[in-house]
Amino acid sequence: MFGVGENVTDWPADAVEVGRVVGAWGIKGAIKVHPHASDPQGLFSSKRWWLKAPNRVLTAPAGRLGIAWPRLLRISTCRQHGDEVVAVVQELQDRDLAQALAGAAVCVPRSSFPTPADDEFYWVDLIGLDVRNRAGESLGQVVGLLETGPHAVLRLSSADAQGAPRMVPFVSAYVDKVDLPGRVIHVDWGSDY
Repeated sequence: MFGVGENVTDWPADAVEVGRVVGAWGIKGAIKVHPHASDPQGLFSSKRWWLKAPNRVLTAPAGRLGIAWPRLLRISTCRQHGDEVVAVVQELQDRDLAQALAGAAVCVPRSSFPTPADDEFYWVDLIGLDVRNRAGESLGQVVGLLETGPHAVLRLSSADAQGAPRMVPFVSAYVDKVDLPGRVIHVDWGSDY
């Protein structure tokens, strides 16, 4: 059994989903995780990962797991392997137990993330911020970001002048200032764009 000592009250208040378990790695119980970010520092920053079950029920060999799914995994080591992260988990000793976790969401506390540089931001910190242009008009709230390759694009809650979802490139040419404490992103972007 594993994760039994950790119950729902131990779930971090600032938990952020940073990846998904995609299956087992090797024969000794390591897991393979597909991170949500191209730079998975959120996974590397914490040795304790909390799991949320996927839409399906997680199963394990009869009687081996002892609970429906673990709340907490203690990570011994983790490393990047191509586009994925491979982690050795203290509570897992074989491939069947590791494979039983496939599809689970991996969460870590936001407070464990490395401190970003002054001009860098975690996407999770931008979600919900109001976006205002230089005229002081609200363009909407950030509901998500898209990675286009060269740069990210803010997806806003409101529509543009043509009724399409409003998008603003998250680049210094258009973003004047990100005020996290004030929960506002100031941009050089017209309300009629």
